[in-house]
Amino acid sequence: MTAPSSATNQPLDVLVVGAGISGLTIAHELAIAKNYSVMVAEAQDRVGGAITSAKNDEGYLWEEGPNSFQPAPELLRLAVQVGLKDELVLADGKLPRFVFLNGKLNELPMSPPKAIATQILNWGAKIRLALGAMGFARPAMAGEESVDQFFSRLLGKQAVERLVAPFISGVYAGDPKQLSAQAAFSKIFCLENSYGGLLAGAILSAKERKAQKLQDPNIPKIKSGELGSFRQGIKMLPEAIATKLREQGTAIKQQWTLQSISKEGDIYTSIFDTPLGEEVVQSRTVVLSTPAYVSAKLLKDHLPAASQALSEIFYPTVACVVLAYPKSEFIYDMKGFGNLIPRTQNIRTLGTIWSSSLFAGRAPEGWQLLLNFIGGTLDPALAKLSESEIVQAVHQDLKKTLLRVGTKVEPKAIAVHVWDKAIPQYAIGHLDRLATVERELQKSQGLYVSANFIGGVALGDCIKRGLQEANKIEAFLQA
Repeated sequence: MTAPSSATNQPLDVLVVGAGISGLTIAHELAIAKNYSVMVAEAQDRVGGAITSAKNDEGYLWEEGPNSFQPAPELLRLAVQVGLKDELVLADGKLPRFVFLNGKLNELPMSPPKAIATQILNWGAKIRLALGAMGFARPAMAGEESVDQFFSRLLGKQAVERLVAPFISGVYAGDPKQLSAQAAFSKIFCLENSYGGLLAGAILSAKERKAQKLQDPNIPKIKSGELGSFRQGIKMLPEAIATKLREQGTAIKQQWTLQSISKEGDIYTSIFDTPLGEEVVQSRTVVLSTPAYVSAKLLKDHLPAASQALSEIFYPTVACVVLAYPKSEFIYDMKGFGNLIPRTQNIRTLGTIWSSSLFAGRAPEGWQLLLNFIGGTLDPALAKLSESEIVQAVHQDLKKTLLRVGTKVEPKAIAVHVWDKAIPQYAIGHLDRLATVERELQKSQGLYVSANFIGGVALGDCIKRGLQEANKIEAFLQA
């Protein structure tokens, strides 16, 4: 057993539990920018959390978790700080996105003329959507609205079925009838509540952001619609942060699983199970940057009400199925981001990212690499399938959506990653649950929770929230 945890046997300033992007962002900000003593402990044998990039000898490079990111300023600034400015790759923002509807791909309209011409919605639904976007919608009823209720009230049922619901499948793998509009779409929710309509809100809030925005000359300029990655995959970001931390002297312990947390006076004692036996770490603050179900177990004795609230956050099973086909087998030119599939189309796959169409060097010449997602809240039976059954289910769906009729070609199965607990669901009552957690944390000053079940699941959201959390921790340490 090892008592405290630093060379001087003094308690650490900050112990970060979890080396996903949230935890690494906090550690980087506090250790490097603020010069506090920090240690990061990670249960896995690698850093990055859900970020899982891989490559093989055949020339394929793919993602099994997050597949790209919106290039938010906070994310770009962090990438530059850890030396990845020249490794950034961007997908052409003009590439179309598609919805598979009534047997064919339909391009998502990204301009008023295309919105008028689109066949995704009928004329009645287009008029309904336009009126709703301009603010001509009935007021919200009492109580918390689901995503389905919120967007149906504003944009109409057909828009929800054919546009919103597929997007929900792509981001949350969730059920629009269960997700909270205010929690899952906080920015859009605020547009209606602050500006009286989505269109007016989008225009006015964009003007306000532009007036406040100061371009940082050190971060790359991004064109509208572009999505980002790195030359060797998104994992380059957490690995670069970890390298920077180690160079600065911050310990990153892998295969360290936190067993318990206790507090005596102003000092936290954390006990870990490690490959070398039990280790004890003492620190002034502790950050749990772990999934809600992990944090729930860790807080069960220390803060039982917070533990109960966290245990109610549901994570569905989702599989990422990475398949490759010869380009000759497709009925489309495959120039685009990918396609989403409404649940009404009797196709099990949620959506497909056309990975090798987005970023160069993801597949050998003549081959198309596809990242397919299947499962989610509305398909719990997926968890009972074998990997080969999942591959065949996706392949049969692709024969209906993208592959030429009558193709006999079997897919090259590059990888199948079944995430048993994939994406936290911001279900009805989510904000109340988080408020309970926050109230309970006030009873244990110096204990923090920061992960993707708070404030958005996207990489940029996690980094922005991590920076905010680091500022809170610094204020506490200074006090």
